[in-house]
Amino acid sequence: MNSSRSFYCKALALVAVFAASTASAQTSVGVSVSVNQPGVYGRIDIGNMPPPPVIYAQPIIYAPPRVRVVQEPMYLYVPPGHQKNWGKHCKRYNACGQPVYFVRESWVRERYEHEHGGKGHGKDKHDKHDKKGKGGKHGND
Repeated sequence: MNSSRSFYCKALALVAVFAASTASAQTSVGVSVSVNQPGVYGRIDIGNMPPPPVIYAQPIIYAPPRVRVVQEPMYLYVPPGHQKNWGKHCKRYNACGQPVYFVRESWVRERYEHEHGGKGHGKDKHDKHDKKGKGGKHGND
């Protein structure tokens, strides 16, 4: 429980730092693809790459600004629950009032594996942690 909470806190801190740095540099043009480890959610800088596959064909805008300013859409990798209830979660990503495309998880995983030599996020088909049973036993122990 503590390790998952620690991971979540670290992931949230990374997203906050990344959001703060992108907020101050909104006018600059990205030149690289930056993909976090699968499961670490946040903004994806695609630079001059072709757009990644997205969940919805049109960008989502929650709470449009009072003054209409044309903004480039941002690409975000967020959990499915955040996509479904975007109005509740857009502040976390500093994205309320901005056009947002939700990037597909499969694309994030492929990019991460490509950039990190095919290494996943610490789990493979042999890494089974079945939490059934009591006393710390796993699976059929």
